[in-house]
Amino acid sequence: MATTKYEAQKLTLMDGTEISVRPLKISLLRPFMAKFEGVAAVADNNEKSMTLLVECVQIAMQQYKPELAGDIEKLEELLDLPTVYKIVEAASGINLSSVADVLAQSVE
Repeated sequence: MATTKYEAQKLTLMDGTEISVRPLKISLLRPFMAKFEGVAAVADNNEKSMTLLVECVQIAMQQYKPELAGDIEKLEELLDLPTVYKIVEAASGINLSSVADVLAQSVE
């Protein structure tokens, strides 16, 4: 069986806090993916899409920085969109630029 070692990636939040991100453990990946699957259904609504993505980040924060996972409003103050995408990509292994292309095609 081949094994892959995932190096942690360092990200800096808007307040200067550094977090280390890597793929989520299965116990968090399941609720993360269940939430993420809803993004396609609301692709035409930016506000709903953003809400779901931030909720995905909130789940990921349970592994990366648990003290930030409890308050979504506080978490939103620490994030910009590129950081949201980086966290989602690291947590799930899903390339969001590919997802965005698919979603754009489904809206057309």
